[in-house]
Amino acid sequence: MDDVLAAEMRARRLQQLIQGRREYLNLRQEEVAERLDMSARNYGNWERGVVKEWTDEKLFHLAEALEMTESQVARLFLIAVDRLPPADARPASGREHDGDPSMDAFLYDYAVMMEALSLPTFLIDQRWEVRMANRAYRNLFRGLRHHPTAMPTDNFLRFGLLHPDASAILVDFQDWQLSMLAQLATSLERNDQDTELHMLRREVYLRPTLRSTYLDDMQTWVLGAGADLVHHDGKARIIRHPDPLIGLRGCRLVEETPRPLQARGLARITLVLTELGQETSSESLCAGAVSFSV
Repeated sequence: MDDVLAAEMRARRLQQLIQGRREYLNLRQEEVAERLDMSARNYGNWERGVVKEWTDEKLFHLAEALEMTESQVARLFLIAVDRLPPADARPASGREHDGDPSMDAFLYDYAVMMEALSLPTFLIDQRWEVRMANRAYRNLFRGLRHHPTAMPTDNFLRFGLLHPDASAILVDFQDWQLSMLAQLATSLERNDQDTELHMLRREVYLRPTLRSTYLDDMQTWVLGAGADLVHHDGKARIIRHPDPLIGLRGCRLVEETPRPLQARGLARITLVLTELGQETSSESLCAGAVSFSV
């Protein structure tokens, strides 16, 4: 009975991932089916979870049709076949790779290294799109209600700013939100031609409360926290882990990125979780926070 329930949950998660990605791209099932060179009915079976046997070839073709990033390809494999993609296969979208076999191997080995870490850690680009994330990071957000555009495994900024349940995990939510809005403003200054960042700002503007925070409160917060958000040593924020044995923890964001990833415009962020103490008591919830620019 447990195996049947686990299989049903896996099929549901896979359905949410595939359907959510398609809807995020504003594609109809027929359009994805055409990309896969198959009938809309057969693709519909893929999306509904009718397919039980997934091959690497099927998964990579699906990832290419849905324009998945490397982290999304890894998530697809983990849900569908309970393992990472094979080391000798490139993510189909090609957004993380430029055809250099040595870089392909480096990125795969780096993903394996990240997976072995006990602290939540993830790799982002200039938009804070999550390119890689380890199991500890995914576990931090397990059970989170699905959102088509603001899942923490897709984009950390979008999650914190737009997911309706973000405040359940990011406990001192106002501080987290101010920091993320400041990060959005800083990223836009550095990448003023990036359409995805402008789109995110437009979504912020469509929400009156969030727009007011962005235009008014965030500017004041930056004056107090300092302009150098990359190296600002603020107090740790508070985060709620879904595991009741872990529960509330202090959380400090630490950036540690090797040069090959820096050269590709990527940054690795680790969430250092600590026991709540004097530094992260309720009296310090409104203190400064750490934010990073890439």
